[in-house]
Amino acid sequence: MDHVASNVPTPGIRALATEAVHAGREDLVSLGLHAAPIDLSTTYPSHDVAEEAARIDAFASTGVRLDGPPVYARLDNPTTARFETALARLEGAADAVAFASGMAALTAVLLVRASMGLRHVVAVRPLYGCSDHLLDGGLLGTEVTWTDPAGVAAAIRPDTGLVMVETPANPTLSETDIRALAHACGSVPLLVDNTFATPVLQRPVEQGARIVLHSATKYLGGHGDVMGGVVACDAEFAAALRQVRFATGGVLHPMAGYLLLRGLSTLPVRVRAASVTAAELARRLAGDPRVSHVHYPAVGGAMVSFEVHGDPREVIAGVRLITPAVSLGSVDTLIQHPASISHRIVAEGDRRAAGVSDRLLRMSVGLEDVDDLWADLCEALGAIPERSGRAGAVSAAHAPAAEPQSAVR
Repeated sequence: MDHVASNVPTPGIRALATEAVHAGREDLVSLGLHAAPIDLSTTYPSHDVAEEAARIDAFASTGVRLDGPPVYARLDNPTTARFETALARLEGAADAVAFASGMAALTAVLLVRASMGLRHVVAVRPLYGCSDHLLDGGLLGTEVTWTDPAGVAAAIRPDTGLVMVETPANPTLSETDIRALAHACGSVPLLVDNTFATPVLQRPVEQGARIVLHSATKYLGGHGDVMGGVVACDAEFAAALRQVRFATGGVLHPMAGYLLLRGLSTLPVRVRAASVTAAELARRLAGDPRVSHVHYPAVGGAMVSFEVHGDPREVIAGVRLITPAVSLGSVDTLIQHPASISHRIVAEGDRRAAGVSDRLLRMSVGLEDVDDLWADLCEALGAIPERSGRAGAVSAAHAPAAEPQSAVR
């Protein structure tokens, strides 16, 4: 279960676990501080109006972060900037730009490309339900072509501004070969939603992706108490994103920036520990006759999806230790029914075609003891009628080690 991005240190480059603790905080000792400061200012005073005007003009023309204090909090914030620096380092990207939510981050990406006349998006289903809705509804004047990974190259047009994939995908945990897809994109930027895997398990930039999206609300924060989004990318695209963020106001609050920076420091420990438990739960679920199929990705991770023979809503109603709630990536285990909640906004036919069945449950495994979680699942599954003659199969190239090979497809 040691699927960890960059777990072999490169000379002169710090290991991921070290970066998670220290990135964005290197200057604290020289400042005489141990914890990162929180800058809650909404505005920053200056007696030199001409200099301030010149700095504003510089940002308006380039989008590059200004030297010295910000002019206004919608333009930049020192606390949020620390989180951006740290996340960029963890993803192996040149820069990162944080937003008020993952959807605000995706919106900014689409607006940047649309401002260049590139309104067409090629996308691979399934995506997070609201991402699907934003693209399919054309709310930002974009047009989307849905395809499988093999059809991406043929779907690209002269006005294509972006190819988007989520891998492992929400909620089926299906996976896409990022390197092969990036090659198929040619000169069109590939955006990978890396929310489920996090940079602990995969770093899409190293595989050819040019834009990496996170709902920072999930694993990056890790405690269910902060909302945010972030895009890791090159410096040029980051500058354009900052201009959109300033114009549209989708800024991340500095308190959220502080909590996300703190969350990054324990990200590798949390993801690895939860992944071990998730793999074991996937193995046990695959052997349970009340479960028809288990989805667990080859890259590993803390997400498990499974389909039941009976009514999945009865499982949601039956859990007591596990929290029945939307979202994911918290220290406590969450379970939800995608067809009713996270992907309800996607048209039923499209949802089912993407593999999101009505019997599918999505579980975000936390840091509880595996036996306690299993006992709760067993109790909740008790209301589901057993089907004789067939246990659940695990769908993934990497099935839990104890699962018989015949059950893998």
